[in-house]
Amino acid sequence: MPTGKRSGLLFHAKKSYNYFNDFSELGIANPVVVYVTQSPPLLALLDEPFWFCLKAQPKREHLAATALRRQFHIECVSPRLRFRKLTRRGPVWFVEAMFPGYLFAKFVYSTQHRSVESANGVRGIVRFGQHLATLPENTVLALQTRAGAEEVVTIDSSLKIGQPVHIVEGPFQGLEVVITQVLPARERIRVLLEFLGRSMEMEVPAQKVLPA
Repeated sequence: MPTGKRSGLLFHAKKSYNYFNDFSELGIANPVVVYVTQSPPLLALLDEPFWFCLKAQPKREHLAATALRRQFHIECVSPRLRFRKLTRRGPVWFVEAMFPGYLFAKFVYSTQHRSVESANGVRGIVRFGQHLATLPENTVLALQTRAGAEEVVTIDSSLKIGQPVHIVEGPFQGLEVVITQVLPARERIRVLLEFLGRSMEMEVPAQKVLPA
């Protein structure tokens, strides 16, 4: 039974009914949503659009969605995550696909699937055996609502008391400490660290730490 997991989205292929699970990480209230696999011969007889999951070329999910919108005026959803990550250059903001290698598109299979599958950046429609997975409107609406018009979800990086963080600049760079107080008015935090066998508190600028 094929399964795969991308950014909190769990695919289960089992008979005709399957589940997207664990939407809580994305701030979506409904934790379990059913999707249905459809046979291509049946879809070829229908003239109504369905939401399909498409496989994209690596790192080209957003470009594939843009190509489908511009070339064929097809509605697409390709949400991305924005997050801060520690690098050798210090903390850097990154933007990556929420579901690496996948995007969602709404189209009439009987008349548009060949154009969609040959579009720039698209590798094909996701299949489970001989069937294609279609998504209900409410699943896609939940993603669209969460991602907004820009289709970008910023990971909450707010600092909290008791949270372990790494210092990313200064003489204590790389040291893991624990936040004991947040001082928002001064954009600083007070942290507890172990130094030379002793526990001590000190203040550091909030922008100079990252979650551990």
